[in-house]
Amino acid sequence: MTTDTNRRSWWRRRSEIWTVVSVLLLGQFVSFILALLNFTSSLSANQGANSPVTLGLFGYLALTLVNGSILLYQRHELLVIPWYWYALLAFFDVQGNYLFNSAYYFTSITSVALLDCWTVAWVILLTWIFLGTRYSLWQFLGAAICCVGLALVFLSDAGVGGGGGSNPLLGDTLVIGATIFYALSNVGQEYCIKKNSLTELLSMLGLFGILFSAIEIAAFERKNLEEVTWSAELILTFVGYTVSFLMFYSLTPIILQTSGATLFNLSLLTADMWAVIIRIFVYHQKVDWLYYVSFSVVGVGLCIYSKTEKDRNLSPKPENRIPSTQYQLVHEEGVENPDATP
Repeated sequence: MTTDTNRRSWWRRRSEIWTVVSVLLLGQFVSFILALLNFTSSLSANQGANSPVTLGLFGYLALTLVNGSILLYQRHELLVIPWYWYALLAFFDVQGNYLFNSAYYFTSITSVALLDCWTVAWVILLTWIFLGTRYSLWQFLGAAICCVGLALVFLSDAGVGGGGGSNPLLGDTLVIGATIFYALSNVGQEYCIKKNSLTELLSMLGLFGILFSAIEIAAFERKNLEEVTWSAELILTFVGYTVSFLMFYSLTPIILQTSGATLFNLSLLTADMWAVIIRIFVYHQKVDWLYYVSFSVVGVGLCIYSKTEKDRNLSPKPENRIPSTQYQLVHEEGVENPDATP
């Protein structure tokens, strides 16, 4: 009897470890895709295409075509969540993408990446207020270690990519605004995906994203598009951004479903390190040893945060498990009031 109990305990612990590792690996893959998004967005800005909303429009179009086709094939009829919640999420997301992509025209890539970390702070605050998430001291410690690791990146990057830009103050302000909208969108998506299917969320997010993007292009970006000099390289940049956008938004809800918005945004802190790797292969730049130390420190912080979170959610209440036709909900991130609105 004792042997069977020990064996079950061993398999349960092994399953828990694999769950944590798989979530961390998936988070790093999404972080790498985010680095590609940032790289292609910055590349389009360097080529004179001042059209941040248009960049996002093609991404939302791809999101709608792929997931809308799946919904039509499944003969999905009624929305589980009211359409106006999806419209609100899409509005937040479009504004976040617009402000974030616009920042590249005014400030440096290093400043954008540094200030983008504010998303973590906003997400912790919003999940605590609206989703009832409670964080332990160990989770705060894990988040703090992640931020320390990221600080090492910018300590090394200060002499390479720090400063610059035509209007750094405006660019930094745009990034701060973008982090607020991103946090609102992430927390809203976490709420929706834990109550509904992934396909409906992505379809409606893409559909309303197209609507809001088209309105803003007509109002603010039409003149800029007329001044763009299109080339094969610029078109490829748009294609790369669209593919990265589709992959990023398709994988994001999976992490939000299994781990929540906070761990998701902590995982994205390594996007700047992946951007360094991209710069090595594209621009053949040398990498300072602090980058490797930074990556290791952030990895330790993520492990502390995710392991602590796992320990607090080993026995989720049955009523908190929402069935999904596509993905199994592994656990919930301390949601005490599932009926709360985002």
